[in-house]
Amino acid sequence: MTPRSIPHTPAQGRTTAPLDRWRYRRVLWFFGRLMLDLVWWEIVLRHILGERIAARTRPARLRGYARSFRRLAVEMGGVLIKLGQFISARVDIMPPAITDELADLQDEVPPQPLEAMLSVLEAELGAPPEHLFAEFDREVQAAASLGQVYRARLRGGERVVVKIQRPGIENCVATDLAALRQVARWTMYWSVVRKRADVPALLDEFARTLWQELDYVSEADHAERFRQLFENDPRVYVPSIFRNYSTRRVITLEDVTSIKITDYSAIEAAGVDRALAAQYLLDMYLRMIFDFGYFHADPHPGNLFIYPLPPEAASAMADWNCTVSGRPFYVVFIDFGMVGMITEQMKDGLRTLLVAVATRDAHGVLEGYQKLGMLLPGADLERIEQAEQEILDMIWGRTVPDLAKMHHSEMRAIAMKYRDLMYEMPFQVPQDFIYLARAVGILSGICTGLDPEFNPWQPIAEYAQRLIVQETQSNLESWAREAVRLGQVALGLPRQMQDVLDRIQRGELHARIDAAGELQQDLRRLEMAINSMTRALVFSSLLIAATLLTIAGRELLGMAAFALAGIAWLALVLRRRS
Repeated sequence: MTPRSIPHTPAQGRTTAPLDRWRYRRVLWFFGRLMLDLVWWEIVLRHILGERIAARTRPARLRGYARSFRRLAVEMGGVLIKLGQFISARVDIMPPAITDELADLQDEVPPQPLEAMLSVLEAELGAPPEHLFAEFDREVQAAASLGQVYRARLRGGERVVVKIQRPGIENCVATDLAALRQVARWTMYWSVVRKRADVPALLDEFARTLWQELDYVSEADHAERFRQLFENDPRVYVPSIFRNYSTRRVITLEDVTSIKITDYSAIEAAGVDRALAAQYLLDMYLRMIFDFGYFHADPHPGNLFIYPLPPEAASAMADWNCTVSGRPFYVVFIDFGMVGMITEQMKDGLRTLLVAVATRDAHGVLEGYQKLGMLLPGADLERIEQAEQEILDMIWGRTVPDLAKMHHSEMRAIAMKYRDLMYEMPFQVPQDFIYLARAVGILSGICTGLDPEFNPWQPIAEYAQRLIVQETQSNLESWAREAVRLGQVALGLPRQMQDVLDRIQRGELHARIDAAGELQQDLRRLEMAINSMTRALVFSSLLIAATLLTIAGRELLGMAAFALAGIAWLALVLRRRS
């Protein structure tokens, strides 16, 4: 039996059902307590007792935070599982106390009862599974945060997997996002965060993509597009989609399950070179970002597999100029619900940044930052460039483990030298970067797990060379167009100069000199600084006078002076905040 045709209604990013108030309060309570605990330990006690006391208890506290979050995510599922997956994959920057606790979170999602899942399947496809498939394995193969996966066989003999959306998941997602929006608003009370990132706007972007992920027709479209983009790359495999068995809440695709990308012992047992798998993965993402402008934004370990190939496949890979070491293999991508787009402006900035990093060009790095909108207005560009050059010279060519083992004295020397930048932190988070940063962060963790000696510099340098060649070829055309434009301008200069001379002779040309905007801003800053210094001197003088009067036994005058000093201090603080 062929399933009935279901009209496609795109996900609207909202649900008409009321929010789960208990769930909403539970999420708020957890993050509220976590933020208060962090403020108490990392700001208050750290300031009073010093870094040594805070550092001594930090690993145990971080482990406790992660363990509490893990329990909450497993119990509640939904968006919290996705957040935990992201954190657990960042083995490159997150401390082991956190990543170890969350490492298997994606495998711990409790499954929904079979009857509930089959009711969704029947409602979407119009018939029970026994009428649609030759075989349907009723044992759940994977329980993800948004859906569950079952194996089946079509009547034509094709082995497939059927992903069914969890019942009521839209209400869970809406509730979690509402709670996280409140948490995002809390973070904006901290000026350090508010200056550098619009957290509610970032969360809105996350929510938009998450609602798209709940639309399985959109996921099928993305999978087919990726299959076309990589159709000539023998290292990549994307499963086929069976459209007749797919709707907005059910998707049926080719069964390509193989070795999970974090199952290191199985990868080695199959004869696959783990270091080569890491190189392949990085190169694939470089192609997605810089060539396609379209990337798989959810590369957590549950969505990536290694599929070993027969030895004769090595010749096909060699023909495509692939590095071949050990047994040939595919990197298999699944779950295309979360994808990211790279605008032309972002692509230009990222190309500039990649080439600059590969060539250790600090000025190019700064130019890339500016194109990407990562610098706050008024940032000291010369100072940032100096710091970037020293950092590039210090880290370039080192493997990830080398960087992790870097002696704290090296980092401390850089931090002390550029402590003015560390204090000002002249960077901001562009809204369009949320999924790119997430994907690159997870990818970095996976590559480091595959190859503990992972060195990203060589593949980055090779890719940058290709970009430079492409840019040179395109620039030849640009230079030719610019030469024509300059020639046209040059031809018009004599006439323009004659017009200016005629206006001078007739007395019609007037000069107007305005103070530059930057100079006016500097004068305002200087005036504010002088006023603040004056108030500070008044406050200090009153405080000293009050102390001396009190010591001399003039308690009444001393109390009056203390009161005036308090007023002066309050005026100073309020003026600084205004």
